[in-house]
Amino acid sequence: MRLIPTLALALMLPLLLSLPRAALAERSAVEQVIRNQIAAFQADDFSTAFSFASPNIRRLFGTSQNFGTMVQRGYPMVWRPTALAFLDHQEQEGGAVQRIEVQDKSGKRHQLDYLMVETDKGWRIDGVFLRPPMDAGV
Repeated sequence: MRLIPTLALALMLPLLLSLPRAALAERSAVEQVIRNQIAAFQADDFSTAFSFASPNIRRLFGTSQNFGTMVQRGYPMVWRPTALAFLDHQEQEGGAVQRIEVQDKSGKRHQLDYLMVETDKGWRIDGVFLRPPMDAGV
């Protein structure tokens, strides 16, 4: 009678051990996409930066130039960060949310949440939301 639970555990153990590895691989892939896009922004390579945007974002902006202009005006801390750190990573249905912290040219730190979706071309950025300043009162 003890054979069935032992056998079930033996069959499930490889699956259970692979879960942390899969989550780590996902996080690494998500981080690399964000790094690549920021590197493209720093080189003013809006075409490459736009390639890391999700299909929804690509439809919304239409061209890499429109996208680049929006980032320069709306997210200058992402366009020209002086420092980058990866913080929380949360899986969610249909994607993930990766929080980052960037430092702008004046030394001010900003936290942003990157909404990520997995596409047939890999992970893509589906939105970026600036979080309230860390020192803001409630």
